Amino acid sequence: MKVKINTKQKVINVLFFIVFVIFALLQINDPDPVLWILIYGFVSVLFLCANFYKFPKWFIGLVIVALLVYGSFYFSSVIDWLQTENKNEIFGDMVYEKPYLEGSREFLGVFIAAFALVVLLRQTK
Repeated sequence: MKVKINTKQKVINVLFFIVFVIFALLQINDPDPVLWILIYGFVSVLFLCANFYKFPKWFIGLVIVALLVYGSFYFSSVIDWLQTENKNEIFGDMVYEKPYLEGSREFLGVFIAAFALVVLLRQTK
C-alpha cells in the first residue's frame, strides 16, 4: 500500500537506512557476519521502503518483538560485562577470553535496531 509521509519523516528514514547499512558493513569482520549483515540489512531496507510503502503496525511490531526475543539470549553476557571493573573494554578489540564482550555488543546492537524500529512504528498510523 502506498504511503504519504512528510519530508521530515523521509529524511529520518533515509538517515536510519544509511546508519544501518553502515552497521551491516561493519559486520564483515564479525565472528558471525552473515547473521548480523542480514539483521542490520533487513532493518535498513525497512526504513528505505517505508518512504514508499506503508507497513502494517503488526508487522513492524513483530519485527521489534523478534529482535528483542533474540537479544534476550545475550542478556547474560550483559550481566557478566556489568560485573567487570573495566566497562570501557566493550569499545575495544574482541578478546576471546572474554566472550561476554561480543555478547554484550550484540545485545546492544539488537536493542538499537529495535529502538530505531519504534520510530518507524510511530510513523505508522
